[in-house]
Amino acid sequence: MLALRLTRGTHPLVLARRLLVAAASAGVGFLLLCTLGHALGHPEQAPASTLRLLWCVLPLAATVQFAVAVARTDPSTRPRPGLSAIGLGPARLALLAAASTAVTCALGSAVALLLYLHLRGDLTGLPFDGAAAGLLAGDQPVPLAAVLTLLAVVPVTAAAAAALALRPRPAPLSEDSEGEDETMPSGLPWGVALIAIGLAVETYAGRSGGGDGLPLPGRFDGSPAAVLAGWVLTAIGLATAGPALVHGCGRLLQTARPGAVRLLAGRVLMTESRRVGRPLGVVCAVLSGLLAAASLYGSDTGSDAFGPLTGLGATLILACTCATLLTATLESRQGRAPVTEALLDAGAPPTALRTAALLRAGVLLVVFLPLTWAVGELAALPLKG
Repeated sequence: MLALRLTRGTHPLVLARRLLVAAASAGVGFLLLCTLGHALGHPEQAPASTLRLLWCVLPLAATVQFAVAVARTDPSTRPRPGLSAIGLGPARLALLAAASTAVTCALGSAVALLLYLHLRGDLTGLPFDGAAAGLLAGDQPVPLAAVLTLLAVVPVTAAAAAALALRPRPAPLSEDSEGEDETMPSGLPWGVALIAIGLAVETYAGRSGGGDGLPLPGRFDGSPAAVLAGWVLTAIGLATAGPALVHGCGRLLQTARPGAVRLLAGRVLMTESRRVGRPLGVVCAVLSGLLAAASLYGSDTGSDAFGPLTGLGATLILACTCATLLTATLESRQGRAPVTEALLDAGAPPTALRTAALLRAGVLLVVFLPLTWAVGELAALPLKG
């Protein structure tokens, strides 16, 4: 009940972010229900239906990541003076954030159920009722237990992830926290190794055929399992190396006698490398996968090259990862708001702060755009032959 009251009284921007989470949850719920419709309409293709269900893990992970990022930036989940006295300490606030996330995702799941029943023809009186009855097995009864189980996946997973991410952590033993941003996040060697292993697996699978293809939706039908496994390893490697790359960009800005603007931009990148680097690495991985798919299948004609469900899944992944990056950037900006205010009070010109922000964005684009293009081309190269 408290989570519902806080939702009603939130700022419009915060409410808009929650509505975006609900929309993403509705998209994933609809994909899961479409997989159920395929299983009902094709009972003889149980392995194919299982693989289609596993294919929904990627948009599910992107949606959960976005939901956690929104929960982290929610003002109602921040510890404030006086809340502990009424029983709302850090642990209770984490549970409150998890409850709010579950309510938001449950709203999206309800919308997905209504859309699914409408397209099946179970709900009439609206335009396009029963338009996808053949695709969603409209002639078969809907198993209620299976529907409720699939629709509960997103709310339960997102709530658990939000509670885990916002759980209270013990304070560091060392009182000197100013040197934390001086070290390189240690994920760069592991990230490079995973990228290399993933590209090697894709190359080997492309040259040897990679075995039988997986019956996945759209033009990905028939893709070798080893190719998809290699791409997953490459994506994990990019996400792992992201914080170290952002930290390196910050050091690069501070080389060769930096001025005040370059020094400020570099220090911000180094300080926020762990917070922004991982979502940026995930976006890089998603864009490289889209570039690889476009280079492989972009020359094919026809509007149904990838299929509607594959297009919906790809749109969800891209939208959620980009929204997560923007939300992490907003969280970073909110975290350094006291420092920004102190600089303005000390007489720093606002143009210097804006120039530092543009410099940070520019150096990240210079580093990550070529990396994204290179990984995408290398991932598609073994399969072009």
